[in-house]
Amino acid sequence: MSQPKPIKISNVTRYQNAALNYYLGLTESPYLHYGYWETLPVPADELTLARLRIAQQAYTDKLLDFIPKDIKTILDVGCGIGGNAAYLLDRAFGVEGLAPDPFQQQRFLKCTGDRAIFHLTKFEDFQATKSYDLVLFSESSQYMSAVDIAKGAAAVLNLGGYVLLADMLRSNPDYTEGMFSNCHVVEELEAALMQAGFNLVKAEDISAHIVPTIDLYVDSFRRYGLNTMIYVADLISIAVPPIHKILRWIFRRWFKKLVVEGLEASQLFEKHLCYEIQLWQLIERDKSVNKLTGS
Repeated sequence: MSQPKPIKISNVTRYQNAALNYYLGLTESPYLHYGYWETLPVPADELTLARLRIAQQAYTDKLLDFIPKDIKTILDVGCGIGGNAAYLLDRAFGVEGLAPDPFQQQRFLKCTGDRAIFHLTKFEDFQATKSYDLVLFSESSQYMSAVDIAKGAAAVLNLGGYVLLADMLRSNPDYTEGMFSNCHVVEELEAALMQAGFNLVKAEDISAHIVPTIDLYVDSFRRYGLNTMIYVADLISIAVPPIHKILRWIFRRWFKKLVVEGLEASQLFEKHLCYEIQLWQLIERDKSVNKLTGS
């Protein structure tokens, strides 16, 4: 088997992956997504990791509600570590995962108990050998272009099949720099899907139900991450003052802005973004899309 081509990952995506790995270690959850807080916490409530895990399960239940009754085969694009796939497998769906990350491949196969095929590739390079009833993009749309999402899904779906997309989207197209700037503009994503032959069946804005997770992440970073950084910096300043001076310059030069932005994540989200679950059906293929990638 030939080795996959080297994959170039943007700095924005790498920063987000680092954050995901950090929070995966905190939550010890089989899910990487933001979750869905069915009961929104009031200001007096304490945001806890235990409640986040409940919200993450509720999110997967929410996705299931969007899946049409006649669906049998699902391609989970950007499948993460396999939490959604394992959930769907337990409910008798035929699921295959796809991601370009060997770390995720290892975790996915373990989480699903080797019950699902994993495709180690970017979606843009995926060479399908079969068609599917539904393509799932659960917080993975931001890692590829809107055109690649639309044309790639149209190519691997049965006619009449579906795209189920759940992700952060930019409601403000002028927000082009920052930690969430690789999220798609709502109108641009919709235009690409319609151009490829999709029709919007159902959509729901669940922004309010994922904000508590962002608040929890920020609080955890402020409470644990920042304090750990300060502690380590203090130790270095005592033990090796010249190194501390260099690290302080590096922090101010490259990382301070990222830290400040991370602490303002909730405000950035509420000002510039939304979170939607969208179900699209492939009504007709655009003539520029070949059925099955590479055919």
